[in-house]
Amino acid sequence: MCLTEIRLVVEEGLNQLPYKECMVTTPTGYKYEGVKFEKGNCGVSIMRSGEAMEQGLRDCCRSIRIGKILIQSDEETQRAKVYYAKFPPDIYRRKVLLMYPILSTGNTVIEAVKVLIEHGVQPSVIILLSLFSTPHGAKSIIQEFPEITILTTEVHPVAPTHFGQKYFGTD
Repeated sequence: MCLTEIRLVVEEGLNQLPYKECMVTTPTGYKYEGVKFEKGNCGVSIMRSGEAMEQGLRDCCRSIRIGKILIQSDEETQRAKVYYAKFPPDIYRRKVLLMYPILSTGNTVIEAVKVLIEHGVQPSVIILLSLFSTPHGAKSIIQEFPEITILTTEVHPVAPTHFGQKYFGTD
């Protein structure tokens, strides 16, 4: 079930990206009018749970570049801290699909967006892909960055916990 939801939210995120029309020739030689993505798109996963969404993105768009951000929250203060960030060098010219499956408080995503802004990315070109969101988390992000787009499969007051451990089988 989770893989299907990941695929659906990734596909909708890709639908938001710019494309252009082109002629497509099928393996049988038939030609038809299709579309292809314009250059300048990338994915960024917020480690570790965001990595669960990478394969869904790769399945739909094999050649897309993917960056990573490692952010961990202090258990006492709930403040997010960046430990690692690696992006395509020209990320400031790209549209960004930010992948984070469980949006609870919004603190981690807000910190990730700040890091992207430090690298020259405008919030208006960031599309957050999430499986589950709390109203509080989504509102926190929109209040901080009203230009960002949030795509989620479900908004519920209580977000599931330990997604990464369950997905990767390490709980």
